[in-house]
Amino acid sequence: MNVAIIKYNAGNIFSVDYALKRIGVSPIITANKELLMKADKIIFPGVGEAGTTMNYLKENKLDIFIKELKQPVLGICLGMQLMCSHSEEGDVDCLGIFDTEVKKFTPQIREDKVPHMGWNTIKNTSGPLFRGFEQEEYVYFVHSYYVPKNDFTAAETDYILTYSSALHKDNFYATQFHPEKSGNIGKRILKNFLDL
Repeated sequence: MNVAIIKYNAGNIFSVDYALKRIGVSPIITANKELLMKADKIIFPGVGEAGTTMNYLKENKLDIFIKELKQPVLGICLGMQLMCSHSEEGDVDCLGIFDTEVKKFTPQIREDKVPHMGWNTIKNTSGPLFRGFEQEEYVYFVHSYYVPKNDFTAAETDYILTYSSALHKDNFYATQFHPEKSGNIGKRILKNFLDL
């Protein structure tokens, strides 16, 4: 199977590469559009800031390119947020694959810490990414911004409020959490994606 990781100015690419190799897949890491077009599956990971990252994608014409991909695409963390229509982080318009906004967490009580960091549960999972899931499972998060529940929500998580921890629309899948850092559950999610 030909799996590609989109290379751009965001962190976390190599931990995704390592996680895929642990399940027997050696992806290519590239920004070459021809190579990306030939891939069976594409992963769009990221840790970084939305405004500067969107500027980079636009400068390299990757913003239009990603939206037009026809094979299964998985956005992770910042990748998921950039797939939405707008982010409060940098007050920037994003790719618009999912017609929903990205909001900043606002602590409600003193104990609320931002960023949301560490293990938390996903619930109300739906869609092929979560095939075989029958209950709440723990996954690993690191984020200060969130996507509210919407028509594309494929999993929910409670932290300060209930928000979308996964999205799905057509061939586009996305997780706010990091499957590559989420142990056996994350491995299962990545395998489900590769099996699409």
